[in-house]
Amino acid sequence: MLSGVCLGTNDLAKAGSFYDAVLAEIGWVRLLEGAAEIGYGPRDGWPALFIVIPFNEKAATAGNGVQVILRAHDQDAVDRFHAVALSQGGTDEGAPGPRDYIAGYYGAYCRDLDGNKLHAQFIPT
Repeated sequence: MLSGVCLGTNDLAKAGSFYDAVLAEIGWVRLLEGAAEIGYGPRDGWPALFIVIPFNEKAATAGNGVQVILRAHDQDAVDRFHAVALSQGGTDEGAPGPRDYIAGYYGAYCRDLDGNKLHAQFIPT
C-alpha cells in the first residue's frame, strides 16, 4: 500500500499557500507542518502528500513523467481544483473535461509553483 508522496519545493511558505488553496477543493487540509515539510490529507485522515525542502539541500526540480493524481468527489471539484491552481500561480497542463481513459473519466492537469505536475480526477462509481 502506498503511504504517501513527497514533492520538492524551493519555497515552502509559497508552496504551502498554493496547496492550502488547491487541495481544499478536494477536501484535503494541512495536517502537519515542520521546518522543512508540510503534510496534507483528508480532514479525518493521515497525511498522504508531503511538500518538502529537499533533504540534500539542493534545488527542488520536477520529475519528467512524474505526476500526482488526486481523486475528487465530483466534476465540479475537478473544475475548482484547476481554476484555483491557476489563480494561485500554477500553470495549465490540460483543462478540465472528459478523458477517454475509461468510461465517465473526468480530469484536469496543472503544474504547481515548482513545476510538479498535478492531476485531479473524478471517476463515477
